[in-house]
Amino acid sequence: MNESEIKQLTANQREYFLSGATLPLPARLEALKKLKSAIKRREVQIHQAVKEDLGKSSFESYMCETGLILSEITYMERHLSSFARERRVHTPLAQFHSRSFKKPSPYGVVLIMSPWNYPFLLTMEPLADALAAGNTVILKPSAYSPHTSEIIRALIEECFDPSHVAVVTGGRAENTCLLNEHFDYIFFTGSQSVGRQVMKKASEHLTPITLELGGKSPCIVEKTANLKLAAKRIVFGKYLNCGQTCVAPDYILCDPCVRDSLIAELKKQIEKQLGRDPLSNAQYGKIINEKHFQRVCGLIDPSKVVHGGGSDPTALKIEPTLLNHVTWEDACMKEEIFGPLLPILTYGSLEEAIRTINSKAHPLALYLFTSDKNAAKKVTSRCGFGGGCINDTIIHLATSEMGFGGFGESGMGSYHGKAGFDTFSHYKSIVDKKTWLDLPMRYQPYQKFYGKLIRMFLK
Repeated sequence: MNESEIKQLTANQREYFLSGATLPLPARLEALKKLKSAIKRREVQIHQAVKEDLGKSSFESYMCETGLILSEITYMERHLSSFARERRVHTPLAQFHSRSFKKPSPYGVVLIMSPWNYPFLLTMEPLADALAAGNTVILKPSAYSPHTSEIIRALIEECFDPSHVAVVTGGRAENTCLLNEHFDYIFFTGSQSVGRQVMKKASEHLTPITLELGGKSPCIVEKTANLKLAAKRIVFGKYLNCGQTCVAPDYILCDPCVRDSLIAELKKQIEKQLGRDPLSNAQYGKIINEKHFQRVCGLIDPSKVVHGGGSDPTALKIEPTLLNHVTWEDACMKEEIFGPLLPILTYGSLEEAIRTINSKAHPLALYLFTSDKNAAKKVTSRCGFGGGCINDTIIHLATSEMGFGGFGESGMGSYHGKAGFDTFSHYKSIVDKKTWLDLPMRYQPYQKFYGKLIRMFLK
């Protein structure tokens, strides 16, 4: 799609939004129903597309992509009438003959730019939230996951008029054309470097944005942790989607007295969950493309590999890898790994671990394994991070009851459930003033007596 076509598409969506067609709740519910039905009808095709792009099994694709978006749509359908309701608030005594309320209203024309690592989920979930809030939407899926982008395009064209929801495929040129347009809201999921560019372009139109980025999410293993269970859950969270998850544990920071035992348990769990030869495991995913494969391989220091380290360039697969005796000077600690490498570092004290984490860029997630409630309280209170788990990994994002998002370098804003509806809504503050009484004290010429009354009301 070229620049003029994108410009016309944006104009058509603005005209459709201004017609008021997206505002009635029945229309919003119907849009959600159409989306849900289409996903169910095309489930097999969706899973096949994700497999071609990322090597995911159909089980993993349902668990981490289609199943989660179906759950989000169902949640929105059940709660939309409550979310969209006007909320009456307290009115000050000085305005006692008024009604004050907050009215949620859609922003208008929304741009959603999604990544390649969970290409279906991270396109459709914000779409569902935006539709529930009453917006029109232009979707821009990643060029790195072309098979999923194509099924998204076909699905959306089947369900919606392009004036309501449309898909723009392509790469950098299309991204540039889209970001040159004036949107009412931009929702971006991706890397920090591209997020900075999106924020810069949005600022030209003073467009509000949500940025869902990433970072090096730490996993603290404290000395009282249940190591067998910790290893089981860390391996699941780290090597899911071949490590290409924005909230995957990026590195382990553990008490030195449990490091060797933890490594032994991690090795057992890798073999138990992914097999003795993960490269031949059909359910173990692959790296998205040659560029990222070479980047991740370049982060492996063979002298520090204690498990795995092998790869298959033809299949773009890298073994689940453990790296020991890692320092902050190693290549794998200089950037977000976004692959199946798990560096293991130690700390001298929990206080030191907290200081170390807080000295780095704010991570999107933090995980803590401990049996000490005081340690859990200390870490979750004092460390800065987007969200996380105590004694588990990743699962905090798999609920519509809590907002998901980062802050600082890991992003801004959140979504899922009510938080998603709020993200794509502007809350108008409205006072409905009655006409049967009009106090004269606020009008000129001001009288000394009225000044005393105002002080009574406003002190």
